[in-house]
Amino acid sequence: MRTASIERNTKETQIKIELCLNGGDVEISTGIGFFDHMLTALGVHGGFGLKVSVNGDLQVDTHHTVEDTGIALGMALRQALGDMSGIKRYGSFYIPMDESLALCSLDISNRPFLVFKADFKEERCGDYETCCTEEFFRALAMNSGITLHINVLYGSNSHHETEAIFKAFAHALKEAVAESGGDILSTKGVL
Repeated sequence: MRTASIERNTKETQIKIELCLNGGDVEISTGIGFFDHMLTALGVHGGFGLKVSVNGDLQVDTHHTVEDTGIALGMALRQALGDMSGIKRYGSFYIPMDESLALCSLDISNRPFLVFKADFKEERCGDYETCCTEEFFRALAMNSGITLHINVLYGSNSHHETEAIFKAFAHALKEAVAESGGDILSTKGVL
């Protein structure tokens, strides 16, 4: 099946996400231009069908919108993966973006964890607060059951560093969710 549809509503955000791991259209609207750009890159570079519609309390700041989108996308990913059988499970990818280089390694393990190493020199990319990048990936990892390591090895431009992160994650995830056939890839037989 490899598809999911999530609707998550709180007093701070109203979110709808449709995800298809096997591809499809990418349509993103969060009210934060740079975040739309990053989620579009995630969908396109991952080869996923991804539709995201968010109405958030942007009059406060971007934090709730970005973090809650990570929560909902993590829930969608978990739903689309089902029992996690028949996938490669692991993925790693380096992405260079001009002067920046990012690495993402992940394990679809049902053991959520995040290691995030990035030092953004600018506080913002447009209206997007760069500190929210870690919050997005923490929320996504915790709600999808992914062990996720993200490391910006070097860089000096926050736009390039952030975009390298999102694209590295997309390619690593694409690798990990690739269908391999067979049972769950675990000596325990379950994840």
